[in-house]
Amino acid sequence: MAGSSVRVMKLLSIRIITSDVKRLVSFYEMVTGAEAVWGNELFAEIPTSVGTLAIGSDKTVPLFGVGSAEPAANRSAIVEFIVDDVDTEYDRLRGQLDAVVTEPTTMPWGNRALLFRDPDGNLVNLFTPVTDEARSKFGV
Repeated sequence: MAGSSVRVMKLLSIRIITSDVKRLVSFYEMVTGAEAVWGNELFAEIPTSVGTLAIGSDKTVPLFGVGSAEPAANRSAIVEFIVDDVDTEYDRLRGQLDAVVTEPTTMPWGNRALLFRDPDGNLVNLFTPVTDEARSKFGV
């Protein structure tokens, strides 16, 4: 529309729905080193400097619409965290990850990435920009 201004939205959080909030929160606390902020037994958040990973119980789904979300059913989204050194993180986590998909690998777009699954099967990517272009993109 002519004359209207476009408002830019800011991504605040991504929420994962699970049937076992405590298990998933413990996993992400271990991966990130961040302590969860619990709203109640059905909801917690893992805060980072850029955004928040929220973890909610499947018991909350009817509040949004019955059947609108299903735990452990994601096959498209990847939760990504930028880290200082992905190889160091892999060494730290190696014995605690049950489902490594790709060990640290340098990708064609300039990131060195570790891909694994959380206990619900969601893909998680830890990556470190390693080329000048990738470092510039992420400001590191």
